[in-house]
Amino acid sequence: MSTNAFSLPSDAALATLLPPQDSALPSIDGLRRLRDAGLDQLPLPGHGATLRRWQMLAAIAAIDLSLLKLYESHTDALAILAELGGPGAPAGSSWGVWSADMPDARVRLRQMADGRHVLDGRKAWCAGAHGLSHALISCWNDAHQACLATVELSQPGVRVTDEGWQAIGMRACASVDVTFSAARVFPVGAPGAYLERPGYWHGSAGIAAAWYGAACAIASHLHARAQHAAPDPVRLAQLGQIDCALRAAGALLREGAAEIDRHSQRDAMALALRLRLAVEDAATLVLHLATRALGAGPLCRDAHFARLAADLPVFLRQSHAERDQAVLGGIVAGAEEHPWML
Repeated sequence: MSTNAFSLPSDAALATLLPPQDSALPSIDGLRRLRDAGLDQLPLPGHGATLRRWQMLAAIAAIDLSLLKLYESHTDALAILAELGGPGAPAGSSWGVWSADMPDARVRLRQMADGRHVLDGRKAWCAGAHGLSHALISCWNDAHQACLATVELSQPGVRVTDEGWQAIGMRACASVDVTFSAARVFPVGAPGAYLERPGYWHGSAGIAAAWYGAACAIASHLHARAQHAAPDPVRLAQLGQIDCALRAAGALLREGAAEIDRHSQRDAMALALRLRLAVEDAATLVLHLATRALGAGPLCRDAHFARLAADLPVFLRQSHAERDQAVLGGIVAGAEEHPWML
């Protein structure tokens, strides 16, 4: 299936594929259903249909953010393998991208005398580890260079723990620690290629589309209440604020996707940071206003709303907040002319 021929499924098609949102379907099973339906074959970022890719991320995020976490990671792995010339994903495989490093621990990549590469150490934030078949994992070679490697998770030398995750939000993605002891791996790309490739920031920007989709789903509950309840000036004012925030964020996402498609080899760091920060602000505002407007009812009695409201603040903390603002500010400060002409 050509990724450029990908068609967005309708809401009805997704509802048929995935069960009602108050069901107990594990996130990994949702990922498998999407994969088996061919819905993991998204357009590659920067290949002319980036917006369609982001629209699918937003659609899954609106359903379930823990499922989205696994789905985004799986589809990101496929995009990385394509960009770096890695091996094709085996049929029926489910992938994760585990690229976070603990401050005091780095996973070590070693080359043995017979040419094999093995991995040793402990990796944190391994979403979906209990159910995935493969992962792309960031690691460090003996020359202290950042590398990327594929690892099959069912082999000896890989131990998935139950440690490292205590949050209620995003619990279903099971982002636990995994330990490696001489586990066989296969390097992908040259050292440093994972971070230096154009697609690194394209994928980072795509996370903002997921935040946007979840925020829109939360806002839709307030929209439905405003449609069917007696007019309430305060509630309508809150809905008006949400409308402005989401429309501005949506416009930035569409503009950003088009920019990535026009200039796929250009450094997209500033663009990705701008999208993430803008959408984070919009999503935070939506969550604040929607819960104030709707009260405790949906937080306590609507499983879908309650799960989104618990998951979104945790997922938003993938943002580095003021640190990312400072990086973006430094990029803007280096521009010869101010960049805000209409």
